[in-house]
Amino acid sequence: MENLTNNKQKIKSYIIKNTFKNSNNILDSTLLFQEGYFDSMGFALLLEFIEEEFKVSPSDDELIEENFESIDAIAGFVSRKKTAE
Repeated sequence: MENLTNNKQKIKSYIIKNTFKNSNNILDSTLLFQEGYFDSMGFALLLEFIEEEFKVSPSDDELIEENFESIDAIAGFVSRKKTAE
């Protein structure tokens, strides 16, 4: 559980530092794309961050909205990828 919480904090910190929206009130359940935190270029940079920070690379079939729509979803995705290694 601690890893999941730690991963959520890292993801949230990345979003706060790298988006131009007021990210200080972002929730773990905030829908990042629907709320305009990321566009396609932002998504590419988010994927780069995930690969560098967590050492996981999504396969083409994992590049779906459900895996990246919120901090909760991203942290869950990272956790599942790490467990599968």
